[in-house]
Amino acid sequence: MSETGNAMERLMAALQGGKTRGLPPVERWNPDFCGDIDMRIAADGTWFYLGTPIGRAPLVKLFSSVLRRDGDDYLLVTPVEKLRITVDDAPFQAVEMAVEGEGDTRSIAFRTDVDDLVSVGPQHALRFEREAGDGLKPYIHVRRGLWARVTRALTYDLLALGEIRDVEGVAMFGIAVAGAFYPAVPASEIDET
Repeated sequence: MSETGNAMERLMAALQGGKTRGLPPVERWNPDFCGDIDMRIAADGTWFYLGTPIGRAPLVKLFSSVLRRDGDDYLLVTPVEKLRITVDDAPFQAVEMAVEGEGDTRSIAFRTDVDDLVSVGPQHALRFEREAGDGLKPYIHVRRGLWARVTRALTYDLLALGEIRDVEGVAMFGIAVAGAFYPAVPASEIDET
């Protein structure tokens, strides 16, 4: 059997065939680095193993529960080993959004493609990136330095909540949530987004 196949078997055995409760404490585990595994999370949130999409949602959820970011590396971590995977953009997608209230008292919650539920606030900040040809990309912090990219459909809904505020002397377009303002772009550029 190939080295990659053995790594997958060891990973599944370490995860006890998917019988985990809650999120394991991967931030406290420091096993030996065992190399790369041919697993990739595409920009659209699809997980691939050996170039083939992983079609079983429970398996993707299981792997996502042991995902950790160390610097620029994304790792699947068990108590006995850690394996590096490739992430094209963000490891998760924010696929559902709920909004209550307005302005500074507004609350916004997201559900990710692996069923994490997060409410925008100090532990789950919003951030925005702008890339040529891709427009404005919002992200929500999920856990342990891992972010979810807000889907394109939800991006439109999120940006519809935007307003212009002064941030350090610059008029910025952004989103007010839970007493904080998350600037997206200078107000002078909103016609370009």
